[in-house]
Amino acid sequence: MTNKRIVIAGFQHETNCFGVTKAGLHEFEMADSWPGMLHDGQVISGTEGMNLPIAGFAAAAKVVGFEVFPVLWCSAEPSAHVTDHAFETICAMMLSGIQDAGHIDGVYLDLHGAMVTESLADGEGEILRRVREAVGPEVPVIASLDLHANVSAKMVEQADYMSIFRTYPHLDMADTGARCVPVLQRLLAGEKLYKAFQPVPYLVPLHAQHTGSAPFNEIYQLPARFEQQEVLAEIALGFTAADFPDTGPSCVVYASKAEKAAAVAEEIVNVFMSREVDLDCSMLSLEEAVSTCRQRREKPVVLADVQDNAGAGGTSDTTGLLAALIEGGTKNALMGLFHDPESAKQAHEAGEGALVKLAIGAKSDLAGNVPVKAEFEVLALGDGTCRYIGEMYGGGVATLGKTAALRLVGHEAEIDLIVTSIRNQCLDRAHFTHIGLNPTSYSVICVKSTTHFRADFEPIAGDIFPVSSPGAFLCDLEKVPYDCVTRRLPYTGGASFSQHKGIGPLNSEHPILKALLP
Repeated sequence: MTNKRIVIAGFQHETNCFGVTKAGLHEFEMADSWPGMLHDGQVISGTEGMNLPIAGFAAAAKVVGFEVFPVLWCSAEPSAHVTDHAFETICAMMLSGIQDAGHIDGVYLDLHGAMVTESLADGEGEILRRVREAVGPEVPVIASLDLHANVSAKMVEQADYMSIFRTYPHLDMADTGARCVPVLQRLLAGEKLYKAFQPVPYLVPLHAQHTGSAPFNEIYQLPARFEQQEVLAEIALGFTAADFPDTGPSCVVYASKAEKAAAVAEEIVNVFMSREVDLDCSMLSLEEAVSTCRQRREKPVVLADVQDNAGAGGTSDTTGLLAALIEGGTKNALMGLFHDPESAKQAHEAGEGALVKLAIGAKSDLAGNVPVKAEFEVLALGDGTCRYIGEMYGGGVATLGKTAALRLVGHEAEIDLIVTSIRNQCLDRAHFTHIGLNPTSYSVICVKSTTHFRADFEPIAGDIFPVSSPGAFLCDLEKVPYDCVTRRLPYTGGASFSQHKGIGPLNSEHPILKALLP
């Protein structure tokens, strides 16, 4: 199939409704973990070769002969709500670009699936509705979504097909975009795909969503199995920090017959129910984390500060774990990344080799967060241009702003850490090596990340433990002050979800439990 004209665009945000800062237009324009806002041909040139869905789609579209018309691509580091101004401005740019494209045969959108704005609970549902309204019912509209998407009935209704990541860490982002191309070919050839949508009635905290561990290492084998039956099965695990009625795991199934799609969706949900008891939602306490650092290992122990993950809307400046390691006298430890522009600036003013008194962390006004005040040696300074080397983001560049590697002095504890001026999730060894620190030379490595770090740090780790330290991204779901979420906690010894404000039971009449069949 050749000469089909396809508009492509991307608008990504993962919203932590309990975060501290919102995502305005500037946050979508600036570079951070990913590139800054891209327009027109920059969408292709600025993402080519990267592990991003839009890059994967563009490359696969070229192979089959599609004429791709790029409009816009942008993302912002996960945070609290997207401002109405940013949402309306970016949507207007997208829709204007679609209109300017003239005749088109299809639309591909690179979305996340967990966007909440100041006024809209279902950001992607509204994006898809507006695009559908602009192009009409006959033009195929397809999208790729993050594994953490909170899929809504509105999203399923407005899109002809949605592909979803199958790995966490997200090693298959480009592949997920590429998977849209053969489906789009089928739709353009006139094939009709029936849809079935089924939610899973419980939440899964992100640190328990690792697809390299049970039960998801097995659950994510299901899509390949169903493909042999000519059924497209897409599974999302949800993003628990978005306070939204559709927050939680779900599956969307596409097949040539409505009955087959519905049956496969029901089978997938049944597997979720049978494997619920296998979820590992455990985290070490701070005391347990300090204790495990004292054990002798041939390889470093990696402690994940899972609740202060910038990639989930965390502030990346909480100090609970750092303070505990100092108090415990932890030896030969490395920690990052602290988002602390003030300390980075002071270190740059002092210069390499200088001793400087700093108040590390707690610059975000997160309640209960206090800085660690101590003297540090400035080991190294950098401009924060960090080229990823790990599998997940390899080929891309992180923009960290002014960066400093620091060494704690005057304490029994031996701790090196990195402070940055732009918030980034610590998920790649390059975050340390780009400024001269080699993680393999440490006994303890502490990363402000939930699961993505596993892709690059697991090969060098003796053990890996998630740690429960205060932060803006709560993985202990019993403590999340939900108002809108309707799903229950998983049955892993936790409290009944009905104890939480605004939580009601699901039943067969709830709209998110109904299959959507055209």
